[in-house]
This record gives sequence, structure tokens and C-alpha cells, in this order.
Amino acid sequence: MRLNRSFVIGRQFAVGMMVGALTGLFPLASLAQVPDLGIDASLHGKPIFSFNNPWNTDISGLPVDPNSANLIASMGLTTPLHPDFGTTYQGKPIGMDYIVVPGNQALVPIAFTVAAESDPGPYPIPTNAPIEGGSSSNGDRHVLVIDRDNWLLYETFSTFPPKKGSTWKAYSGAKFELTTGTDRPLCWTSADAAGLPIFPGLVRYDEVGQQGVINHALRFTAVNSRRAYVAPARHFASSNTDPNLPPMGMRIRLKASFDISSYPPECRVILTALKKYGMFLADNGSNLFLSGAHDSRWNDTNLNKLKLVHASDFEVVQMGQITTTCP
Repeated sequence: MRLNRSFVIGRQFAVGMMVGALTGLFPLASLAQVPDLGIDASLHGKPIFSFNNPWNTDISGLPVDPNSANLIASMGLTTPLHPDFGTTYQGKPIGMDYIVVPGNQALVPIAFTVAAESDPGPYPIPTNAPIEGGSSSNGDRHVLVIDRDNWLLYETFSTFPPKKGSTWKAYSGAKFELTTGTDRPLCWTSADAAGLPIFPGLVRYDEVGQQGVINHALRFTAVNSRRAYVAPARHFASSNTDPNLPPMGMRIRLKASFDISSYPPECRVILTALKKYGMFLADNGSNLFLSGAHDSRWNDTNLNKLKLVHASDFEVVQMGQITTTCP
């Protein structure tokens, strides 16, 4: 018997939430399996970073930032939440692909434009590593590689594969230890403007469609940001000092009063995470674009229901010290 996809996701969502209620930390963490290998492979519920890492911290009860109204207004109160992921659009993949490799994956040299703020190679980038937007993309061209056995993350920005007699090239690159989540040095970029890792903030099908729950903060972009950052971000990417513009690392959350009951099951998983963990401003880009992993199993029609959520439905979580200068 062929089951209706929405029914399956609904059951997975219910199971994930039930286990989450019992554990109080990572649903299915005690049942976590070894991640699969390959492009957009399932991590089978294996958590990224420690439970008390900022990415994994429940912020639903924290105070609202005093300047929340102005910061949200800077993105346009009627701006819709836009899922920047899905299947394909005009023949190109929507969202970021990633690849999981074994610990013995061959290391290859890589040259960085911003070498001073990049973690030096070699990196375990396989020849079939997917480039964001496809091999001919003129966009951000991120490459995300997860070393399954050593539990390390390698990310690069503006990445180009080697031509004959050359090496991989990228504008910048960063390595992240996925057990502890050690921060990068202050004022260092990564493969992202905020100096944050990208992969931990993606909406992934293996979490939404298989685990039925997201246990971490997500990642979004805004057109105009401030020349400032707040932890856990480490870098800014603007010359504008207007205090009513958001600094990199600003976290917003969906208001607790927002009714998600009428949304499709996969949207409820995402919106629940946005209430509990929120999302970090990680890069300059279109306003309120929510980052996620490309996957052919997404239902784009259902994901588009997220556009019924608007900026006015969010609030800024109270921020700590805001850094405005770098050495």
C-alpha cells in the first residue's frame, strides 16, 4: 500500500515530538545511528555540537530585545518568510547540497583568496562534491563537507574545482569541530559573512521528513545589516552603522502566539523550531530568506505555505554585547 506523503510526515512529526518530550534534549539522540555517506545523506538524528551550544539552546523564554520593533521593521513588516530551499526551480537546485564523506577521504590542497581568515587546507573535498547552485553557478558557490568519522565540518565560499594542473580554489574556508563547536577567532569570516558555520543552520529533509523535529537554530539573510556582530557571530559585512539595522548573529524567533496548527506537517516542524530555537542572521541577502538543504523529496507546494508568515510575526531575542570594531 502506498501511503500518503503528508500522512507519513505527520506520523514522523508526532513520533519525533513524543520522543523529544521524553528526553528533553535531542529527540532520538539516544537512538542516533552512524550518518550515511554521500550527497545530502541522512545524519540519522546525530546531534551537531553539544546540547548547551548556542545553536542548540532553547531561547523561547528569553526576553525580547528592547530594539526589536525597529530591527524587525528594517526588513519590512510585511516581508514573507521565504524557504530558500526545495527541489528545483528553472532546472536548478533550490538550496544548498552537502556531502558526507568517510574519515579516510583523500585530502586535497585548496587556495584561498582570504587566506589570513581561512583555515588552511588540505580539505577532504571529493571530486563529486556538490557546488551550491550547480557547477556553472554565478552565486555563492558554497561547498559543505562533513567528515563522518572524525565529526568535522569543512565549508568554503565561492568555490571552484581544479582545472588541469591546478588545485581547488575558494574565496574563504573554515573548519568546525562538530562535537564541541569551538568558535572562530573574533573578526574572522568563515564561508559565511557572520563567521558562523552554515550547515548547522540548514533546514534538512532528514530532520524534517525522517526525525520529525529540528533541535537547533536556523539561518536566514537580510538585505541590510549593520557594521556589527553579536555572539555567536564573529564577523560583520557592512559599513552602515545605523543601530536600527540588524547585526550579524542577531537571533529572531517566531512569536509564541503565532498559530501553526493549519500548516502542513513539514511546515509545523520548521515553525516549531523557529519558536523554540529561532534563527540567526548569517549573511547579507534577500530579506527573511530561510536557508535549507536541497532535496528532491521536498514538497515545494507545502513549503511555499511558509510565505504566509511575515516579518511582523517575529521578534528579536535580547542580544548581548554588540561588537562594532575589529583590530
